[in-house]
Amino acid sequence: MWWFQQGMSFLPAALVIWSGAAFVFSFITAVTLHHVDPLVPYISDTGTTPPERCLFGIMLTISAFLGVGTMYVRYKQVEALNREEVSIILRLNQIGLGLGLISCLGLCIVANFQKTTLIQAHITGAVLTFGMGIIYLLLHTIISYKMQPAIHGIGIFWIRCTLLIWCAGSILSMFVSSLALYTTIPTIEMAMKLHWNPSDKGYKLHMVSTISEWSLAFSFLSYFLTYIRDFQKISLHAEVDLCSDTLYDRIPGLERNGERRPLLAGSL
Repeated sequence: MWWFQQGMSFLPAALVIWSGAAFVFSFITAVTLHHVDPLVPYISDTGTTPPERCLFGIMLTISAFLGVGTMYVRYKQVEALNREEVSIILRLNQIGLGLGLISCLGLCIVANFQKTTLIQAHITGAVLTFGMGIIYLLLHTIISYKMQPAIHGIGIFWIRCTLLIWCAGSILSMFVSSLALYTTIPTIEMAMKLHWNPSDKGYKLHMVSTISEWSLAFSFLSYFLTYIRDFQKISLHAEVDLCSDTLYDRIPGLERNGERRPLLAGSL
């Protein structure tokens, strides 16, 4: 049996591979058609112009649904492993699921509202995706710490902690550089600008911001790779419970006709 056939491990693997492919395919298409510069454009810029916009939108929407599935399975796994506990772990797990679902909603918004069309909606989606997402990573890093050594070793905690720090550093760098860039160049002009030259105003800030964005995206995805081994040890099943043997409200031929009969036998 291959590793991705064990338990639900295919789910986080599919999330990471599919999302990474969405970024890479959109980037290759946009650069090939000269819609963006090849030197580290914004991820959003690679999904702004047709035809890569269509590819970017549908692939990231599927990524959002894969994210929902992955986060739900993780929620059920943590819940099952700590069923006997009445502790902070279950509370953090519930909060984490809610924030994770909001993060996936933000990803749908980013995928389908391009920054050249509705910059406010696009930025809102990005804030939901990475803002709620990094809190989700923080909560599950704390959960990993709380569950060791009884459920797993300390090693997986340190791996997740390292990825969390990488993600936090990237988001901080991106936020500071983007804030400085948007104070230098008007928002609308920034949204429409897809090509940059080293002589352009704010070019260095732009490069710091784009590198930070790519670093943030891949550090975020890398965190879910740590779920693969855990998901090899869980499986979910759906049970069908029929309330009736048919889909009729009343079974034909079995109507109750008693009310139509005379109350007393015989005839007048």
